[in-house]
Amino acid sequence: MTARRIDILFSAEAIAERNRTLAAEIRDAGFRDDVLVVAVLKGGFVFAADLIRALHGAGISPEVDFMSLSSYRAGTESSGHVTVLRDLETDVVGRNVLLVDDILESGRTLAFARQLMIDRGAARVGIAVLLDKHGRRAVPFEGDFVGFVCPDLFVVGYGMDMGHAYRELPYIGHVVAGDDRGPAAPGPQGE
Repeated sequence: MTARRIDILFSAEAIAERNRTLAAEIRDAGFRDDVLVVAVLKGGFVFAADLIRALHGAGISPEVDFMSLSSYRAGTESSGHVTVLRDLETDVVGRNVLLVDDILESGRTLAFARQLMIDRGAARVGIAVLLDKHGRRAVPFEGDFVGFVCPDLFVVGYGMDMGHAYRELPYIGHVVAGDDRGPAAPGPQGE
């Protein structure tokens, strides 16, 4: 992939500080005991890892599991139908479940995941997202713990990718359109 210009929206330092305050917000909201953090793959893995460490600093010792959901499959437009690609290995009955994802955009995927956890018997389900692109909501849905409100830009870094590139960046940036390497990727990127 040809390198593109990336403008920083949220620095590594701002993200680290926000993770610390989010962990305190999560603790103060009552997610203290028997907490199961469910990282939604792939984009949410970096945020989940740092948030779990911040939760430790806030006095919480969560168990961790992973799930992968998709409404895109091979395309770039959401099908509106969510599929579980990788399911949990952990029983959620009676647990405080914290779903952790990178971007809340349409709301479909996280609404599906929340309902799935409720249907499986979770005592409580919270949603922690790093970024909220509220203007792209397709269903009425809000995150309980939001890192940053994000402008309607295609963002990369800190686990988020464009064509499997840029996940390793320690900050969140947007791909700049109009440089000599062609336009940035438009449209939705998360659910």
